[in-house]
Amino acid sequence: MARRGGSGGGAVFGIGYCLVLVLVLVYSRICMSARSDKETRQRFYGNLVNTTEEDSGDGSIAKMFDRVLEKEFPDNEQSSVLETVAKITHEKMKRNDTQEAKLISDLVVVIVSAAIGGIIFSCLGQPVIVGYLLAGSIIGPGGLKFISELVQVETFAQFGVVFLLFALGLEFSLTKLKAVGHVAVLGGLLQIAIFMFLCGITAALCGAKLSEGVFVGSFLSMSSTAVVVKFLVEQNSNNALHGQVTIGTLILQDCAVGLLFALLPVLGGNSGLLQGMVSMGKLLLVLSIYLTVTSILSWSFVPRFLKLMIQLSSQTNELYQLAAVAFCLLSAWCSDKLGLSLELGSFMAGVMISTTDFAKHTLDQVEPIRNLFAALFLSSIGMLIHVHFLWNHVDILLASVILVIIVKTAVGTIVTKLFGYSMRTSFLVGVSLAQIGEFAFVLLSRASNLHLVEVTSVSRSDA
Repeated sequence: MARRGGSGGGAVFGIGYCLVLVLVLVYSRICMSARSDKETRQRFYGNLVNTTEEDSGDGSIAKMFDRVLEKEFPDNEQSSVLETVAKITHEKMKRNDTQEAKLISDLVVVIVSAAIGGIIFSCLGQPVIVGYLLAGSIIGPGGLKFISELVQVETFAQFGVVFLLFALGLEFSLTKLKAVGHVAVLGGLLQIAIFMFLCGITAALCGAKLSEGVFVGSFLSMSSTAVVVKFLVEQNSNNALHGQVTIGTLILQDCAVGLLFALLPVLGGNSGLLQGMVSMGKLLLVLSIYLTVTSILSWSFVPRFLKLMIQLSSQTNELYQLAAVAFCLLSAWCSDKLGLSLELGSFMAGVMISTTDFAKHTLDQVEPIRNLFAALFLSSIGMLIHVHFLWNHVDILLASVILVIIVKTAVGTIVTKLFGYSMRTSFLVGVSLAQIGEFAFVLLSRASNLHLVEVTSVSRSDA
């Protein structure tokens, strides 16, 4: 028994000894690790690390970085580098904040002024379009200069054209389009060709280049789709016969813009005739493929998609409205990426939905958005008007306006009459097309880059 007890006590003693030994080893390892860490920091930082500061709680990470910067950089270099970084960052943030604040203030000025102009002209019994245009001219660079930079405002205003044509496509009838398709397509192309021919002959007789005359005729043949459509909708004439013919011709002109862009390098002498014809052929092929795809989607995908959106937005129309806007913008974006126009893509988005039973509901959802951006777009067009410059050149202005109105009205009336329409309908179509569209500015800018025409900048004193 005594032997067993001694054996058990020895076992306990052995276990206790082992535990003590383990504790001693662990404590030694911790001390060595701490000493090693301290020696490592001392070796890396040198005298930068102060043990008294660590003990007193001043050896924070921020203090440590300060001491490292003091060691690595001289005082002058460190301060200059840090001040430069801080200055660049501060200026960049300040510039971004300034641009954002300026954009917001510009949009506020445009929308408020457009509302005031629209209210005044509506009370006078005049179209609100005139109020929007006049308001833009007053607040723009040519007026009181409340807005001096138009780039950001014009970018937002582009949505006005997109939603205007989207709403137009929603109200457009394919049956009526087929009825006026011959005059819209053939008549529209004939008008463009007539203007190119007349201006080319005039340029040759006046001693100018034939290519310049042809180009001037090309952009004079363009009319403003957004302005005309807005006017027809306000007059409830968009479903009338002359309204359908006018809208069909405008859509044809929008499709022809891409062809005119392909023709500009040929007129400017930057590419041969064969290369220009190849470019136009490619564009026509892309246009036909795009129209074919939209036709297939209009009966296969679009009805199912809109039906699903109606089911998902049974409690609120918010999701349906967002889906309709997204569909319009996606179609416009795809059209633009294919080398066609944003206007064509947004119009075709509306046409695809117009073939379904959800056209009226979609129009009700999009109409408030359309009205807002349309006012913004028309006000931005008014900002391009420099009253002082126009007053100094009022003689040239009046002659040009009268000439454009008379010639375009005559050409539009004659061409429409050739297709068997009444004189009244033909004259209304001609008058509706008797202005120059916003695409003229785009074509003029492109032609100037190709040195096809020389654009003289307006001097500051004239502007």
